[in-house]
Amino acid sequence: MAGKLTAQGTGILLVTANVGSLFEDPENLQKTWLREFYQTIHSHKPHFIAVHCQEVGGKNYEASMSHVDSFVKELLSSDAMKEYSRARVYLDENYKSQEHFTALGSCYFIHESLKNIHQFDFKAKKFKKVVGKETCSDTLESTPMLEKEKFPQDYFPECKWSRKGFIRTRWALPDCAFDLVNIHLFHDASNLVAWEKSPSVYSGTRQKALGYVLDRIMDQRYEKVPYFVFGDFNFRLDSKQVIESLCSTATMQTVRAADTNEVDKLIFRESDNDRKVVLQLEKKLFNYVNQDVFRENNGTSLLEFDKELLVFKDRLHELEISFPPSYPYSEDSSQGKQYMNTRCPAWCDRILMSASARDLVLKPENEEKSIVYDDIGSNVCMGDHKPVFLSFRITAGAGKWCQRGEKIFREAPL
Repeated sequence: MAGKLTAQGTGILLVTANVGSLFEDPENLQKTWLREFYQTIHSHKPHFIAVHCQEVGGKNYEASMSHVDSFVKELLSSDAMKEYSRARVYLDENYKSQEHFTALGSCYFIHESLKNIHQFDFKAKKFKKVVGKETCSDTLESTPMLEKEKFPQDYFPECKWSRKGFIRTRWALPDCAFDLVNIHLFHDASNLVAWEKSPSVYSGTRQKALGYVLDRIMDQRYEKVPYFVFGDFNFRLDSKQVIESLCSTATMQTVRAADTNEVDKLIFRESDNDRKVVLQLEKKLFNYVNQDVFRENNGTSLLEFDKELLVFKDRLHELEISFPPSYPYSEDSSQGKQYMNTRCPAWCDRILMSASARDLVLKPENEEKSIVYDDIGSNVCMGDHKPVFLSFRITAGAGKWCQRGEKIFREAPL
């Protein structure tokens, strides 16, 4: 299935997918999800596939873990994946350990035509050839082939038990090495709190956690290599600014709870036009009169309010977004384009990279590049998050575009 390994280089497919919904309704959603995923593989014919999942097992993971196992078995044994002769699947299923559980899953598939691929052993500090198919779950902490961390509890004190964290793996193709980091950052607990100030208190929490991850993967313990960080960043549009824009001609009514006098609801009405309600905002309600604004031109007119990456502009890069906000889609299996009225739609699911990783994607400029950054299943229900993918080719000789990568191989011969 994969394109031949030629001078055009190695086809890479990176996918991030918050899969929580799949395990709430496996009967309806899983078949559709897998069909769309396989179609993406068929279209792009990659040699190396990395799928970073968040919320593995869904919200009720104790009941859903059996669904996770059947989902992974299907991925490993399906006809669509039969040419991928090697695989590494890392599932954090140890939900009984509150101290460590992240509900992250990182899955890697290698095409039979890609002969020479190695994975880094973080304990031995050397690369090992990848052979066969292996699945590792439960206690990922003891696995030397990855680094896993859960964010400290004090990063998000409102949440008595957060599952947010990251998993890092390191891979080597014949002449370049790179890190792949699966990440899940904190959500907006309340629309009302998010609206209070710009930027919101929640974006500050995400900034702190993402900074922590970047510091960890760039510290002195290991040689530095290009890195891709992809997952559910939970990035949101600047709530105060986007609401001011969407409701620029509206007047606001504040409704307070009778017992506590705390703000319970904000209602924005048009000044005329029979005082029609434009937006109703509650802790978990974002009911805007016209959802089309998030779909027209893929919602890109709202990208000016997508600001959480700005503080990392020297450390993280992203290709241009041309797909609609990836969350929160309806979980009704008959609805493919409808958003839920729970949150302001936002680009939560992203694929970001270091400057040196961007060079691997984009250089050399004179080569014909088939780079695609898009969502999967845009017309069908994929759950509350649409998966997002990046397809590109690492050109033969890419090491010369990333001198650090060359250094890896001089120091750690394969």
